Amino acid sequence: MTASASHPTSPVGVLRHQAALVHRVVQINADGVTQAESLVQPQPAGNCLNWVVGHLLAVYHNVLPLLGQEPVLDAAVLKRYNRGSAPLRNGADALDISQLMTAWDECCRRVDAGLARLSEDTLAEPAPVSPTNNPDETIGSLLSTVCWHQAYHSGQIGVLRRIAGKPGAIK
Repeated sequence: MTASASHPTSPVGVLRHQAALVHRVVQINADGVTQAESLVQPQPAGNCLNWVVGHLLAVYHNVLPLLGQEPVLDAAVLKRYNRGSAPLRNGADALDISQLMTAWDECCRRVDAGLARLSEDTLAEPAPVSPTNNPDETIGSLLSTVCWHQAYHSGQIGVLRRIAGKPGAIK
């Protein structure tokens, strides 16, 4: 993966840049992973690659309306991937990794389109929710937290790829 040639300086530009990097890291780390490999469980505990990709989608699913965008998948389909859900141990409960990745690409496209329409004034508005229970949460701080969350899990996908027996993908 190469560094972006652009140097975003506006708050919205920084969010878009971070989201684009996460999008690409997930693509690279999930590339060539089969459904069976995506379900390999880390030991002694944790969630498999399939769950982590679905979880990233579930988080963006909740952000898309804030960005004026329609969800990519139905909330009921993503419920299995919500925070706090049990580890994915039964392949019958999982979406196919190729379906998740197709949805991931479209979801990221919509996130970028929504971010592109945000103004700095909008970023300063109070957020409708705060996952960190911050009483002063703004749309900007919420989106910053979401970008951090997505980056955190995108790195996990690289480790889960190796646990599933694949070589590292980012050189």
